[in-house]
Amino acid sequence: MAEGLGVDISKIALTISVYVFTMSLGLLVGGPLSDNFGRRMVLITGLIITVIASFGAGVSDQITTMLWFRVMHAFGAGWVLVSVPAMIRDRVGGQEAAKLFSMIGLIMVLAPAVAPAVGSTILELASWRWIFFFIAFYAFFLLFIAWKIIFPYMPKRVGPRKVANLLDGYMAVVHERRSWPFILWQSAGFSVVMVFVTHASYIYQDHFALSSSKFSLFFAANLITMLLFNLANRILLQHIRSLSILRLATLFHFSGIVALLLSVIFDWGLIGFVPALMVSIGSLGAMSPNNQANYLEYFPTTGGSASAILGAFQFGAAGLASALSTQLPLSIISIAICMVILGCISFITMLATLRKY
Repeated sequence: MAEGLGVDISKIALTISVYVFTMSLGLLVGGPLSDNFGRRMVLITGLIITVIASFGAGVSDQITTMLWFRVMHAFGAGWVLVSVPAMIRDRVGGQEAAKLFSMIGLIMVLAPAVAPAVGSTILELASWRWIFFFIAFYAFFLLFIAWKIIFPYMPKRVGPRKVANLLDGYMAVVHERRSWPFILWQSAGFSVVMVFVTHASYIYQDHFALSSSKFSLFFAANLITMLLFNLANRILLQHIRSLSILRLATLFHFSGIVALLLSVIFDWGLIGFVPALMVSIGSLGAMSPNNQANYLEYFPTTGGSASAILGAFQFGAAGLASALSTQLPLSIISIAICMVILGCISFITMLATLRKY
């Protein structure tokens, strides 16, 4: 891409930062719109924006044009992303909602494992531009699927069509103090993942001196563990309530992070570090869907706004934690301590809920 657009590769990396930041804004705007004008309108608009922006990025010949289309793309993606959990909350609640969120979590675990292979295959056959064209075609396909399969079972709108009410959903979330722990819970857990991803290359390739191929295998091991936790979660939901599974998964999460720190302090090497990391990261496969389900139980009519705030806090906190971790001395002990601090937040939040929920 850098060669095709005639810029330094750092400018291409900027497109990712712009995308993540703008997607958070898309969540915040799309959430109250979906509550007031209906999931259908926001989801359709988000997919149409994604189709246009992806095609535009594919034909861009300047970095400025590319950045604007990536901003547009992220905004559309945010509208789609915020609509899905709200649509689930409109239809079901409790254990059934947790099962559906677990299924979504399963797909989100598989996606980062499959996506690089799809991208590599496209690059083998065509230029990088066809990756954006593929995204455009895929979004158009989803639009067709949503229209034929999902929309017939959806209410046309959830709330009143009044622009003045756009902030009501956010005020409802702010006033519902019982939801606050779940926002903190989700943000801290996801931040652990982002801190690891930020420093994964240093950890495996610099500190442990692994080759690129081995780095990929060890990185994928975390996804496999997350998949196993997700599948176990779906089984446990048949017998145990969602909140109990969330607490159990948090115990695994915190224990894994503590073991990670001990492996670094006592220099247990890969034998101690990798299993501890797999548990601490993999447990998010059960934590995230149950946390989301319990959080949205408090917002039966403002699920869009609630999902937007949860998503914005999650991405914002993770981005901040990732950025701050890069300001620490680059060492594996610094990274481990940073992850332990975030793990303590989840653990303390879990303990606080024992008395209230």
